[in-house]
Amino acid sequence: MQKSLDRKLAAIHADPQGCREFIIADAKDADMAFGIGAPGRSPERHDGEARYKTLAEFREQIRQIVRQEVVDIMLMSASTSEVLTLQERIFDDSPVTPAIRANDTTDIHAFRGSRIPEAPSRPFRTASLDHVQCGYLDCAPEERSRGVDLGLYSMTFNNDCELDLATLEAYGRFREEAERKGFRHFLEVFNPNLPAAVPADLLPFFINDVIARTLAGVTSASRPIFLKIPYPGPKALEELVAYDPHLIVGILGGSSGTTRDAFQLIHDAHQHGGRVALFGRKINNAENQLAFIEFLRHVVDGVIAPDEAVRAYHAVLAKLGLTPHRPLEEDLMVTAGVMSYAGSPPPGSSQQTTAQQPEKAPRVRQERPNVAAMTPDERLAYHQDRLRRMFDGDSEHT
Repeated sequence: MQKSLDRKLAAIHADPQGCREFIIADAKDADMAFGIGAPGRSPERHDGEARYKTLAEFREQIRQIVRQEVVDIMLMSASTSEVLTLQERIFDDSPVTPAIRANDTTDIHAFRGSRIPEAPSRPFRTASLDHVQCGYLDCAPEERSRGVDLGLYSMTFNNDCELDLATLEAYGRFREEAERKGFRHFLEVFNPNLPAAVPADLLPFFINDVIARTLAGVTSASRPIFLKIPYPGPKALEELVAYDPHLIVGILGGSSGTTRDAFQLIHDAHQHGGRVALFGRKINNAENQLAFIEFLRHVVDGVIAPDEAVRAYHAVLAKLGLTPHRPLEEDLMVTAGVMSYAGSPPPGSSQQTTAQQPEKAPRVRQERPNVAAMTPDERLAYHQDRLRRMFDGDSEHT
């Protein structure tokens, strides 16, 4: 089955200015940052208890989202990908592309009690490309297609010669290995994790220049297929998009925030030239992840405005018998998001007071159209019709 990611990348490169395609990734790789807290709070916990969902529950949620076929990429840790991609093979007949976090720089080591993210970021990589491609070291060339061929590579620049040189050298070694082994990557560039590394007013443009300078010496065989950066605001995003129309720019989700934060962010990124959104905590901490993802797609496809999507999402939660984390009026607010792993508490920490509610899978039609293969116009008409039916009493919204 053709992957929706590959189709959309081809369409964007064919018409960088006019293409309306947008790529959504679910970032379920948080176990490489937060440890046991990564899956989020368990709905079975009692107030005052720090009880988390299990890794098995976390992986079951991934299976459900892959079956939903709304996201284009499922980003996982290498260990989760081994189970779902190599052993269960859930992506074989799916339009969803599996991907792994290819490195885990020290600034994402954000587990309980950790002070590591307070120190300057240093390059580090746990995952082995051979293991994610075939399951063991020294794959034969014909075996590499068994597993994952796409990964996230992350870099944090701190405006320090020695630190940033080590970061660039590690990235160079990764690119060479990846090219030899037929492994694609997308590049994440975080904001500095050291205070005052760059003046605040220059920070978005520092990131733009770092990206342009880093990739200037990288030819097409080793270049990332797209970028992942904190949303820098309209001016800086438009500058980066205009600089090279074939350098596809994506934004990361940051901390959970309100439902409006998520819907507004994906809307604004698309409006100003972004073509990818990678949301982790925003999806994982939603009351119902399947419905939340549906509305992300509705917003970015122009079916519904962000504020209207919040109201509609609350209506769906009510139909499913789920209590929202926040009252509607509070959930309609836009709040300041934190755009780094270490800047926000891990899912389920004492600073997060909203309880996860049990997932209730909405009804699914038996013969679902292949939405991933639709053109933007076809998806728009399809989703508009589904929204109308949803609020006329037919809740087959996934």
